[in-house]
Amino acid sequence: MTQDAAGGSDIARRPWKMTVLASLGGGLEYYDFIVYGIFAKDIAAAFFPASDPVAALTLSLAVFAVGYLARPLGGMVLSHFGDRYGRKTVFVVTVFTMSACTLGMGLVPSYASWGVAATLLLVTLRFVQGLCIGGELPGAITFVVETAGRRPGLACGIVFCLVNSGVLLAALVNLALQSWPPPAAMAESGWRIAFGLGGVLGLVSFWLRRTLEETPEFLRLRHAAARSPVGEVLRHHRRAVLAGIGIVALTAGFNGLLFAHMPAYLGQVLHYDRQTIALAMNLALLAMSSSLLAASWFADRVPPRRLMQASALLLLVGAVPTYQLLARGDANLFLVLPLLTVAVAGANGSFAYLLAGLFPTRVRFSGVALSLNVGFTLLSGLGPLAANALIGATGWPAAPGLIIAAVALVGLLTAARLGDRPDTLKAALPAAG
Repeated sequence: MTQDAAGGSDIARRPWKMTVLASLGGGLEYYDFIVYGIFAKDIAAAFFPASDPVAALTLSLAVFAVGYLARPLGGMVLSHFGDRYGRKTVFVVTVFTMSACTLGMGLVPSYASWGVAATLLLVTLRFVQGLCIGGELPGAITFVVETAGRRPGLACGIVFCLVNSGVLLAALVNLALQSWPPPAAMAESGWRIAFGLGGVLGLVSFWLRRTLEETPEFLRLRHAAARSPVGEVLRHHRRAVLAGIGIVALTAGFNGLLFAHMPAYLGQVLHYDRQTIALAMNLALLAMSSSLLAASWFADRVPPRRLMQASALLLLVGAVPTYQLLARGDANLFLVLPLLTVAVAGANGSFAYLLAGLFPTRVRFSGVALSLNVGFTLLSGLGPLAANALIGATGWPAAPGLIIAAVALVGLLTAARLGDRPDTLKAALPAAG
């Protein structure tokens, strides 16, 4: 190979290398964030002692929601700096801060040792985590669509495939801990190992993020950066923000219930075996990652809103019957949970690409952050709490299926109103090599 050819090959590979680095960092940070939901029952026992286990779990899920409620604020602050000064700087700050919070959560003494001070410290760390994640995922989406050239759909799919890998790692850690220490040790301190591991992984992510380069699109428009990106979005792109919230509704609602609510729901409400739940969740996450990657590949070849519509229709019709099947208590989790995640693949593999195409480069980070964080706060953050409350209010174990059917309807109606706007995004991006 000649020197010129080798140089050209390096240039062609660089956008994909940057995409993988950004995505890997997102996966490691998402491990930190999602591990709380997976270990909600044990955290409830450590920080929310109550005679009623359902009440303790509800309080624990409320703290989970606090992290999501912090996301819009964190997104506005971090996206302001991302649109004004660059995407890379935000990546480095968020990963370091979130890693410290995760390690801190694993070290906080229990309620029995510190009383209410322990609970307040846990809430504070969770809130700071939420601030960081508010800029993390919007930054990753913005970074990869501005780096990956003519394949932004696939690039977004890589982001969420590796984000799911972080969630899968959390589930594998859960499985290992369920198999290793005795149940009493697990409830008392075994879960803290997961948080300690998250802190270490965060340091690895911080080291990797330092090698990222700024996106070509930002460098090209740096001299014309918006002085107040969030204000510009609110003044001139309000309809795009509303459309963006509708785009993320199905993914946010479904993934919030799957990641944060499903393990505790199956174990405490429906009384499935905890080890079976952990194994089935791992299989479901593998199915989700592979199917969304396939859908994102198609998103560069067919109108991505069609993929969104396909998932919305499947879940609008099938969510409630699936939850009724689970509520019988004898469903094959190794079949039902993976099929659920495959059904949502069209939405998971297209929503980020659709969302990024709604906003111009100078305010893309801010527009994506506002839409994504409002959608995820309302649906992923409050969804598990709403599902628990809905079961309690109706006495119907299959009630969470109504939430998924509702967000599927929102996704279907939003996709019907979209044109093929990502084509304009693709036209604005440089070729990858």
